[in-house]
Amino acid sequence: MPTTPLQKLVLSVTSALTVFSNPERGDMLAALGEVTGRDALRRIHARMCADPVGARILAEKPVIRNDKIDMAYLRALPADSFGRHYATFMDSHGFDADGRSLVRFVDDPELAYVMQRHRESHDFWHTLFGVPPTVLGEIALKYVEMAHSQLPVSALSAFVGPLRLSSEERCLLVKVYVPWANRASKKAHSLHCVMYEEEFETPIEELRQRLNIEVAPPLPDSSEHYKRHKDDMH
Repeated sequence: MPTTPLQKLVLSVTSALTVFSNPERGDMLAALGEVTGRDALRRIHARMCADPVGARILAEKPVIRNDKIDMAYLRALPADSFGRHYATFMDSHGFDADGRSLVRFVDDPELAYVMQRHRESHDFWHTLFGVPPTVLGEIALKYVEMAHSQLPVSALSAFVGPLRLSSEERCLLVKVYVPWANRASKKAHSLHCVMYEEEFETPIEELRQRLNIEVAPPLPDSSEHYKRHKDDMH
């Protein structure tokens, strides 16, 4: 949807204020990411153009939606495969590929696709990094995304999100998960230059090794966060 500079400014201010007051507003967070991410999206696009797989992704523009992902096939894959792990993650949390909102406020079609691909790859990253979709887990993954993609909205989520955590969870974030995210983001292969759809049959540990993925540290069983979210730790 083409928008004027003034409309972008109004939308960015409105969405930022809404997210600060109500972090649950995913629609406003998505809009904020779109109107503030142009420079970061250009950098991601340039990296993709310089990478053989990234360039192919830009040329073919695959999408990760329900009509493109055969979940029954993924559920039947070997237990150690990336596809099976992804299906288990999605099923256990009641997620589906269409849950990721479509990009509306990025005017350049190429950059709009980069943002859409980034958004649709999020659950693949949860699976590869072994991060549960709890508030603490989402914030930890946002720190990885912030360093890896440099999207302003990832930084906002990383810094505003901790306001929703308990004191124990904030301690875990600062002492365990932020250092992990810094290491993991620096080591990982360019996450936007992976044709995840072609890796479903790959053993997940083999894929992690190839992409230099450092799995997130497990939560200690004694933590209050673990006790509250143990059913989410799939």
